[in-house]
Amino acid sequence: MADEARKGGAGPVPAAAGRKVIVKSADMKEEMQKEAIDCAIDAFEKQGVEKDVAERIKKEFDKNYGPTWHCIVGRNFGSYVTHETNHFIYFYLDQKAILLFKSG
Repeated sequence: MADEARKGGAGPVPAAAGRKVIVKSADMKEEMQKEAIDCAIDAFEKQGVEKDVAERIKKEFDKNYGPTWHCIVGRNFGSYVTHETNHFIYFYLDQKAILLFKSG
């Protein structure tokens, strides 16, 4: 994956499970990005509530990649975060924004 796409706005991603996915910014390997998107889709299908979706994504990434991950899910929020290199993604899944990052 080109460095510009990985670190900048990657734009639309092929629809996953009929959902509209747009990666706004990412500093994360492509396979980890796909896992984050798939995890978010699954969480929204099973949980529905934003807080529960964020908790599920965070716990899944803590388990798979070690602590400490942070996840914010919602329609309207601002953020300014410091993250470990190669451990950040900000994307939209339909109308919801998901910010996922690791900090030690």
